[in-house]
Amino acid sequence: MARNLGRASKPMKKDNARKRTYHLGKFITAFARSQLSTLYIVLAGNNQALSSSGVGPGGGQGKDPLAPALPGSRSMYQHPAVTGYNPQDTRAQALSVTKMHNNSVYEQARTAQARQSPMYAGGMYHGYGGAAGAPLAPMAAPSPTTPLPPFPVYPDVKFKRLPFYDVMAELMKPSTMMPMQTGRLQEGTYVFHLTPQQATEIASGKDIVGTSNKLDYVIQAQLRFCLLETSCEQEDYFPPSVSVKVNNKLCPLPSPLPTNKPTPEPKRPPRPVNISSLVKLSPTVANTIHVTWAADFTRAYVLSVFLVRKLTSAELLQRLKNKGTKNADYTRSLIKEKLSEDYDNEIATTSLRVSLMCPLGKMRMSCPCRPANCPHLQCFDASLFLQMNERKPTWLCPVCDRPAPYDSLVVDGYFLEVLTSARLSSECNEIQLHADGSWSAHTPPPRAPLPAAPLPEPVTLIPDDLGTSS
Repeated sequence: MARNLGRASKPMKKDNARKRTYHLGKFITAFARSQLSTLYIVLAGNNQALSSSGVGPGGGQGKDPLAPALPGSRSMYQHPAVTGYNPQDTRAQALSVTKMHNNSVYEQARTAQARQSPMYAGGMYHGYGGAAGAPLAPMAAPSPTTPLPPFPVYPDVKFKRLPFYDVMAELMKPSTMMPMQTGRLQEGTYVFHLTPQQATEIASGKDIVGTSNKLDYVIQAQLRFCLLETSCEQEDYFPPSVSVKVNNKLCPLPSPLPTNKPTPEPKRPPRPVNISSLVKLSPTVANTIHVTWAADFTRAYVLSVFLVRKLTSAELLQRLKNKGTKNADYTRSLIKEKLSEDYDNEIATTSLRVSLMCPLGKMRMSCPCRPANCPHLQCFDASLFLQMNERKPTWLCPVCDRPAPYDSLVVDGYFLEVLTSARLSSECNEIQLHADGSWSAHTPPPRAPLPAAPLPEPVTLIPDDLGTSS
């Protein structure tokens, strides 16, 4: 009998498990339906509240961001398959109506309280700053004529380094000269400040600078213009018809370059502008720069202010010497390469003549240098070259007129050995370079003596009283 009871208990356990699973499923389904029904009632209540105030879909004032309205037609929230609310199903209708009433009242009170909050009163959202009950103003659409800034305010522009200036600080970041007016003539105002240390350095750094023997600032506030181009380092470039005022005082700019071409816009030389005498040397007062220029629709411009230290040609010459000299063997290899036998040519070059006179000063070089990218062997004096660029920076090779920036200059060790050699006399100004890389003093051929001038024939003077005597 016990065995039969054991057999009968197994179906009973299965039935109990099925009943528990069935009731649990019904509970989960009822709970989900009640939640979806509550959501539908809340949304329907909000829609009714907005429709009664003329703000919802029926009104013309837009939607409330705190109470999204439902469209007039049947939506997914009203479908029984989603909400679980069937009008013909009378189960739990009382509970649903109670929840509908409570949630509708709660949502209406919540919306009214939100509209009375300081956030709406302060006008953070457009249209809610008016009095209570006032119609909501429509949000203004962005004007299609309002110009958006086409360029970054602080572009990543790098200015080319100037040899005669050491940059100590950046007083004002490179700023775009943004066209804001509709006409061709544009204007802009820029501001920068000085720290107490920077103001003291500028004020106490006045001395005789350069070869002009004029009292000038050693530590300078330097204004620079360039093109808005981030692909490489930019040289100085002035906008057309530019005019600058620093602290309401007109700033002198480099004079335009003379030209024979009938160009409408004169071009200024690419140089920085020293504005130290116009700067307010106080850390508590702002410095303003007012710029007017003619807009160029094909180009954009940038300006920046730097704190720099002015260098002299003597300091640059010492830096050039401190870099070291080019190995003499390098120049010997160049001489051998130029004088190597070329069987394709009928005329073979066996020697080269090089002058020891500087092409700039027409005197013997003391520090022979040349650009590393120039193919010629002829050198020039570094001191004279730096002095000339200090007065008028061109940085062109005096031998071949190619660009010769300061960073490319090298002191030639081969010609330095020649100039300091005891084999070279003080009267010799030219040397001969041979195919093996050696050199010899070039002595000009003796000039043929000039032919002697013919002696003049003697002249006999005849007295006037000859033939009148008896």
